[in-house]
Amino acid sequence: MSELKNDRFLKALMRQPVDRTPVWMMRQAGRYLPEYRAVRTQAGDFMSLCKNTELACEVTLQPLERYAMDAAILFSDILTIPDAMGLGLYFETGEGPKFRKPVRTEADIENLQVINTANDLGYVTDAVTMIRRELNGRVPLIGFSGSPWTLATYMIEGQSSRDFARAKTMLYTQPELMHQLLEKLALSVIDYLNAQIRAGAQAVQIFDTWGGALSHSAYAEFSLAYMKKIVDGLITHHDGRDVPVILFTKGGGLWLEAMADTGCHALGLDWTMDIAAAKSRVGHQVALQGNMDPAVLRADPATIEAQVESIMRGYGQGSGHIFNLGHGITPDIDPDHVKVFVDAVHRFSEN
Repeated sequence: MSELKNDRFLKALMRQPVDRTPVWMMRQAGRYLPEYRAVRTQAGDFMSLCKNTELACEVTLQPLERYAMDAAILFSDILTIPDAMGLGLYFETGEGPKFRKPVRTEADIENLQVINTANDLGYVTDAVTMIRRELNGRVPLIGFSGSPWTLATYMIEGQSSRDFARAKTMLYTQPELMHQLLEKLALSVIDYLNAQIRAGAQAVQIFDTWGGALSHSAYAEFSLAYMKKIVDGLITHHDGRDVPVILFTKGGGLWLEAMADTGCHALGLDWTMDIAAAKSRVGHQVALQGNMDPAVLRADPATIEAQVESIMRGYGQGSGHIFNLGHGITPDIDPDHVKVFVDAVHRFSEN
């Protein structure tokens, strides 16, 4: 693999000194970019885009042509694993993901097979390999997966949900069944992320999008325990470098200490968390990623810059900060506002 020209993202994840704060955005390859929308139209639909190696590579690289991002993130979806398990993932315009065969019964769960990424999701690792080659050492590549709990919610509900009624009913009335499902998902995620690392991903992020919907005790038992299992099962060193792991639980500010104790290298923070408070609680142990409200990007440039500066000031001196949004960028954002955001991070952080 080619030598990495910009490694400040990886250094910051390991809390090593950097010349300026690295920045990337969740969903940085997405619908806010007109060039992305053009390629998605060309592909026909979202999953066809994910499964086309050349086009997935093209859209992964698009944000790097516009902005001075310090990392690329694989273009894919968290629901590739349940799709590979045979649940029939599809997307309806304006309604988000749905499954033709949701998981509702003991038999449904018993019939699920732990995925073998090489056989079941080769299109993902093919994309990773091509993206690394095309990046040619420009910036590091992030691989990712959904957390077992988050994947389980979609699989049980059959689509996105406001209250997770079916998933929580199973959790409280048939906890052993929920554990059986989560165990299969954890083993699948380990296989999937390790395959991404072997294909060239230089850091990985676990998206626990719906962990924050759980109670304190349920989070520990049904979400965090399985993320720890994944962290313990991942390749830690590859291609001559450590492979850092980022955990991101949306709504997880209550549990930062427990998350840091998993052995991950960094925690993603949503926008509800004060970064200074987070640093005082766990900054001696892990790097912190985040955490500007994505809605700020709808504001004028001066407001965007002020928000960036406020978060930078909140984190303060020292290594271990990766600037990001507190969740993914939304489709309605003006691409010029993203440039204001990225440039502000670099300007306010240069030593």
